[in-house]
Amino acid sequence: MHILFLTDNFPPEVNAPATRTYEHCREWVKAGREVTVITCAPNFPKGKVYDGYRNGLWQSEEMDGIRVIRVWSYITANEGFTKRILDYISFMLSAVIAAPFVHKVDLVVGTSPQFFTVCAAYLVSAYKRVPFIFELRDIWPESIKTVGAMKDSATIRLLERIEMFLYRRASHIISVTNAFKQILIIRGIDSGKIDVITNGVDIERFQPRPKDMELERQLNLQGKFVAGYIGTHGMAHSLETLLEAASNLAAMPGGERYHILFLGDGARKKQIVKKAAQMQLNNVTFIDSVPKSQVVCYWSLLDVSIIHLKKSKLFTTVIPSKLFECMGMGIPVLHGVEGESAEIVERENVGLLFEPENAQALCDNLLVLASEPDRYNGLRESGLAAAQRYNRSVLAGRMLNILDDTVA
Repeated sequence: MHILFLTDNFPPEVNAPATRTYEHCREWVKAGREVTVITCAPNFPKGKVYDGYRNGLWQSEEMDGIRVIRVWSYITANEGFTKRILDYISFMLSAVIAAPFVHKVDLVVGTSPQFFTVCAAYLVSAYKRVPFIFELRDIWPESIKTVGAMKDSATIRLLERIEMFLYRRASHIISVTNAFKQILIIRGIDSGKIDVITNGVDIERFQPRPKDMELERQLNLQGKFVAGYIGTHGMAHSLETLLEAASNLAAMPGGERYHILFLGDGARKKQIVKKAAQMQLNNVTFIDSVPKSQVVCYWSLLDVSIIHLKKSKLFTTVIPSKLFECMGMGIPVLHGVEGESAEIVERENVGLLFEPENAQALCDNLLVLASEPDRYNGLRESGLAAAQRYNRSVLAGRMLNILDDTVA
């Protein structure tokens, strides 16, 4: 079977969509399938093409047996709604134009969060006369209303009609959360064509390791209890809450022990850094995105990991992928997201929950984990055990079975 996968994020980019797609495709190649990925020049999130690549009409490479075709797109930083839409649409058009040159395809997969890539997958599947799989990573465009990037309008309503059209036309839908599946069922989509394959963790790469002493020294973190936020600094993440928590910690007796490390980029990164400077916070450190091979070195510095999203009903339906990486590394979680992901944290006993956008609740839970070693170690051991249940290679195998059945 030859799988054609369309995605606008792929390694060497290190965000969640790129990682999931690469790790799934890698496992499918190991299972004997032929996989071709159409993507764009790596540029997320700063809108700058990575060294060694160019934003050309066609570039081809092989990555762990995966044929990767990179096409031209309008490149912009991960900020500014209009420019990002132009980015999405340009990739959609380039992918549709490039796909005819990929021969003998049995199945087309298109992945969100934004669904212009999925539009391309539908069009390609139509003219190739093969099944089309919708991998649903976000309820879009609802999410752009939630973060305030765009208000309800005729444009949004048009996008919602396209969204429903794609759900109906897909041969099968792979959702990353059970909550997304329930939303689609409520909207009238046949439950029989929806399966859930959650995100997971590459347990060969994300596993316990001692703190990187050289990196710890460079960042002046020796003797600190380090809480880390690793991921996109976007409109959905309300990272001002973490700055407020840092301020609260600094004002406490003995507060100099605690430090918050931010790693990543995104639409709100500049504003967050500026606000931290205005607040005169000396207990926070900001680091730009690093190559995938270096990410685990920074994970190793963390005593606890902070996962946070805005307080919104929509975000109760998402499961941040970094939750599973925390499990693999054996790092307890301070989890400021309500809904399905909070249920996983409680069920697997891998961290403590706090109310989203409640800085004091975040501080209180951080102090609990810093002062109760037995509880801390219990969460750590539970995380390592839970990681085995979210092994990426196993989840990729489940998805491959669905793809095989769809073709059959």
